[in-house]
Amino acid sequence: MHKPALTFAVAAAIIGGMVTTANAQTEIQWWHAMGGALGETVNDIAAGFNRSQSDYVVKAVYKGNYTETMTAGIAAFRSGKPPHIMQVFEVGTATMMAAEGAIYPVYQLMKDHGLAFDQSRYIPAVVGYYTTTDGNLLSMPFNSSTPVVFWNKEAFAKAGLDRAPKTWEEMGEFSKKIIASGGAECGFTIGWQSWSMLENFSTWHNVPFATKENGFAGLDTEFVFNSPLHVKTIEQLQSWQKDKIFTYGGRRGEGNPLFGDGKCAMLINSSAYYSGLKKSTKFDFGTSELPYWSEVKGAPQNSIIGGATLWVLKGHPNEEYAGVGAFMNYLSDVFVQTFWHQNTGYVPITNAAYELTKRSGYYEKNEGRDVAIIQMSAKAPTANSKGLRLGNFVQIRDIINEELEGIWAGNKTAQEGLDEAVARGNKLLRKFEKAHSK
Repeated sequence: MHKPALTFAVAAAIIGGMVTTANAQTEIQWWHAMGGALGETVNDIAAGFNRSQSDYVVKAVYKGNYTETMTAGIAAFRSGKPPHIMQVFEVGTATMMAAEGAIYPVYQLMKDHGLAFDQSRYIPAVVGYYTTTDGNLLSMPFNSSTPVVFWNKEAFAKAGLDRAPKTWEEMGEFSKKIIASGGAECGFTIGWQSWSMLENFSTWHNVPFATKENGFAGLDTEFVFNSPLHVKTIEQLQSWQKDKIFTYGGRRGEGNPLFGDGKCAMLINSSAYYSGLKKSTKFDFGTSELPYWSEVKGAPQNSIIGGATLWVLKGHPNEEYAGVGAFMNYLSDVFVQTFWHQNTGYVPITNAAYELTKRSGYYEKNEGRDVAIIQMSAKAPTANSKGLRLGNFVQIRDIINEELEGIWAGNKTAQEGLDEAVARGNKLLRKFEKAHSK
């Protein structure tokens, strides 16, 4: 993968440190869910902070996948030994917000310790997901991504195509041409199906996923992703399986090899997979925006983020939180964010990092790497598209996965599966509302 010259300068600052320091005095525990190469980059960032000052040392500790990390953090808090910082994926936001006695809101932490904190420097589409109704930031955005379409340029060229499909109608048409030409065995596959095919599908078409502004306006929200438009889409994918226009590969990234090995010409999955795909594929691929139904007025709207933020947990001496705040500011530094963005598939969380990357010529040399940012930010979010804030959503996503897999297997119609997912999900929403209503 091409490495811009800027990356080496940034890496030197992060890994080598900005100043030479003595041993840090106060240890800050950061529990995260970044394994493999991403975990190595996390360690680089922590090391850079440790070398940039002499008062604190951040210990980055890998605790497993998102669910495992969140579970470990909650258990640690209950036992009286929480980490200072815990990485939580976006579907855990409502659960963390409800844990008022356990969390230390980022905006409050910065204010309490007199640390400079300008919330306007963050990209609105990113921070809006994690703010209060008053616009105050609760957790620090870290690894933010959005679903995109990766497309195999060689397979497309063999079918006489030179661009990615823009609409769902074209998804079907292009896939048929590619399969007929022998460019690939299947048209497309997907990953993180609830997030890409229901949650982001809703925001991209500016239709509600749930009532009450997708949970932002109250705990008494209910799911509505069994609307005629949602059913039409899932029904279409179910039908497309017969001709291999669509092939299901798994709940998260398990289907990525179908694209990486050239079997499927397209992949709808997180932009965060860009770097991994770049290393594993032997063909040139592009990145494009999500498809939309041409009949839907106003579409496309905007996509929403996935990934995770860093939540600060209470339970430590007050003076240690000054170090946590200093680390949060370090993470937001323009060069740190540029380094993170260019070496992963995640978007920068600040406007300055995005602008610096543009000025460096990175997007010109790495076509499509700015698609995720444009897709999230081209239009101002609406009540239907600013994000989701739903309790027990980790468990609810499992329900949605089960019902979608029942549809793909032909055991249920799209209407039956989505109706059941809505009904089962609403029961968990009511449990959450009952437990957390004041």
